[in-house]
Amino acid sequence: MKREDVPQDGAKAFEGFKKALYALDENGKYAIVSSSGWEAEEIVLEQAIEEYERAAADALARAKAGETSPLEVHMCRRRMDVVLLAQSTGFFRWQVRRHLRPGVFASLPPAKRARYGEALGLDPRELDVLPPSP
Repeated sequence: MKREDVPQDGAKAFEGFKKALYALDENGKYAIVSSSGWEAEEIVLEQAIEEYERAAADALARAKAGETSPLEVHMCRRRMDVVLLAQSTGFFRWQVRRHLRPGVFASLPPAKRARYGEALGLDPRELDVLPPSP
């Protein structure tokens, strides 16, 4: 992409800020150019956020019904999936999926809860508390 072709659509998500992109300058070399966003990028971002909000609402309903642990709700609210939460905690993916079961999660030792709390930005005691809404 050339410097003059860098999108400047003023995306709402940027809240007036800009981000750096690489583009070709007049000499054909890559240079950093600021962009205020691109309409297509904003549409995709909004769709992704809506999907995470839907997943969080679904997880909350299942947690209230006792079908999943509160961990899944917090994971979705932080816009994480099993893979990202596993990478953030150092657990294997199969372990995270296992910890999404209410009985298994309830019996987790404090050290494992602390790892989840740190990854999710929560106090480990908050992991058992379901938010009132997603």
